[in-house]
Amino acid sequence: MDSITETSALNGNRSDALVRARQVCQSYDKGGAGSLVVLDKVDVTLDPGEIVGLLGRSGSGKSTLLRAIAGLIQPSGGTVEFCGRPVAGPSAGVAVVFQSFALFPWLTVLENVELGLEAQGVAPAERRKRALAAIDLIGLDGFESAYPKELSGGMRQRVGLARALVVHPKVLLMDEPFSALDVLTAETLRTDLLDLWCEGRMPIEAILMVTHNIEEAVLMCDRILLFGSNPGRVIAELRVELPQPRNRLDPAFRALVDEIYARMTARPGAPAREGFFPGTGIAMSLPRVSTNLMAGLIEAIAAEPYKGEADLPPLAAQLHHEIDDLFPVAETLQLLRFADIEGGDIRLTAPGLRFADSDVDERKRLFAQQLAAYVPLAAHIRRVLDERSSHRAPAGRFRDELEDHMSEDYAATTLKAVTNWARYGEYFAYDEAADLFTLENPS
Repeated sequence: MDSITETSALNGNRSDALVRARQVCQSYDKGGAGSLVVLDKVDVTLDPGEIVGLLGRSGSGKSTLLRAIAGLIQPSGGTVEFCGRPVAGPSAGVAVVFQSFALFPWLTVLENVELGLEAQGVAPAERRKRALAAIDLIGLDGFESAYPKELSGGMRQRVGLARALVVHPKVLLMDEPFSALDVLTAETLRTDLLDLWCEGRMPIEAILMVTHNIEEAVLMCDRILLFGSNPGRVIAELRVELPQPRNRLDPAFRALVDEIYARMTARPGAPAREGFFPGTGIAMSLPRVSTNLMAGLIEAIAAEPYKGEADLPPLAAQLHHEIDDLFPVAETLQLLRFADIEGGDIRLTAPGLRFADSDVDERKRLFAQQLAAYVPLAAHIRRVLDERSSHRAPAGRFRDELEDHMSEDYAATTLKAVTNWARYGEYFAYDEAADLFTLENPS
């Protein structure tokens, strides 16, 4: 059997599911800009004995879904059930470990771990017994009287894990629990957690975790739900059938990583380049990606050993980039036609190769040329400036235009992105104090 398998046919209406989310939607009213849809008809099932990963970039609604399952928010639409009953608020059977350590600095390790039990009304003697057992389980025996300020980041996250496990939940929810840690500490904690899980030493039946680290998902999860953005939705569900413990250097492991990269960079039914960003024309929502990062990625791909074409997984590993680091930069290069992304590979186009070989002035000229041709908002601003005898226009005018199509936050981010790109290419200038676009710098 293949080590990665589509599971949509396997994920039916199981009666023994611990968690079942059906057609979950979440939207927020943005006034005149309409509603911002964060989640769109998402289905998730979590069964006993499995670790399921929600994998996708920031802003795809993964953490929102996790909070709905935890009962911390009520979704706008759809239903969430825990052990067959609707989730109407936090449940004693579900515990959450967040990205931030969220410890009370004035409490000791033991007191922090006891908090959940105290809230449940557990007697002091029993609280202490269970808290000490949880602290020992996660490898912090001897630090019971220490305060959070005395602990490293990894140790503080272990306290958060002990605090979640001490209440003996059926389901453990984890929201990017390793992302705030350095690489080595995160790897140690992942390994220790997997050892406890595989040995059956944790008092839980299943784990649902949010991540944007592809290798982490393949390393830890039995099933992976790939999330797309704008709005957040499940674009694929995959079962990982590699035995534990898993080896990152195993060819089968690398093949799974490559497969997920290919799926996450595919945009079926969308324009080949613009489909990465929501909207069309001047209303295309754009990320704030610095020109330094774009130039750096072009240079990395042009250099040895890639010579203009790179497989995304080893490129990400070399640059120490995760999804949220690499994808926005790569996709912006594709929008500007400096690169093409297909099947998990990125290849520099002719303009991209010219950019890599050019001096600073020629790079600016090339960048302005691509910006004018392929970013409609930039061309629109330049056209207005060219038509006016003063060659000036208030930025608020364009901000208002964008807010007719998107939220205020997205409009601000999009305009800042275009402003920074235009400044680099000397396509037009911006006076921040006056909030004014001008043609003072360009010839």
